[in-house]
Amino acid sequence: MTWLMYLALGAFAGTLAGLFGVGGGLIIVPVLIISFKLQGIGGDLVTHMAVGTSLATIMFTSLSAIHTHHSRRAIDWRLAAMMSVGIVIGAWLGGYTADKISGPILQRLIGLFAWLMAAQMLFGLAPKSGAPLPGKPVQVAVGGIIGWASGIFGIGGGSLTVPFLTWCSVPMQRAVAVSAVCGFPIALVGALSYVVHGLDRAELPPEAWGYIYLPALIGVSLASMPFARLGATWAHKLSAIALKRGFAAFLVVVGAKFLFFPG
Repeated sequence: MTWLMYLALGAFAGTLAGLFGVGGGLIIVPVLIISFKLQGIGGDLVTHMAVGTSLATIMFTSLSAIHTHHSRRAIDWRLAAMMSVGIVIGAWLGGYTADKISGPILQRLIGLFAWLMAAQMLFGLAPKSGAPLPGKPVQVAVGGIIGWASGIFGIGGGSLTVPFLTWCSVPMQRAVAVSAVCGFPIALVGALSYVVHGLDRAELPPEAWGYIYLPALIGVSLASMPFARLGATWAHKLSAIALKRGFAAFLVVVGAKFLFFPG
């Protein structure tokens, strides 16, 4: 029954991720928090398990996106490599930072981030392009900031990487492709950080590897990838404005729940 639940959650999260064109982390983290509690997994570490497991699932979904962008020759590998240097450090520190934060406070931070993303989608809050692409040291530093934030929130970083690159006059297609590449080291290093920092937590369930809950990782990963393609197909048949408003409404509800009713 547990496996069926996580397969269903993966199908739901994958469909919404493909439908709304966002990384699955913004969907998977809140869904996992709720599902863990329904399953009877309690305690202060549920949020950490949800974030760590979300990052682990993104490892698999990001590989599919990288393959697609590479086949279209849309990836600037030099830019992706420079940002990934900082991302590796930042993602590890993100897991370390989250480990020092209590579950309710971490939920409030996730709720605040969900509201910021909702406002960005509703009001089109995006920096205008025109700035030149900074030098390699700044690319590394920005990658570190993106990796750190992504490690805390359990996301692939696309909601941060793409706006930065478009502000730096990088064409949208190229920005999305570079973001897809950066998503893999964020997920890989972030997930490893959650494994290492959770290994000494005796109160975690036996199916957990550090902060990563293996049944959820396997079930969500297996179902999310094919259903993400289904959601992407549906997205081309629906209004882009309606999709943005729908997902923003979802983020507002999720943000309110975590901000005002954590735990």
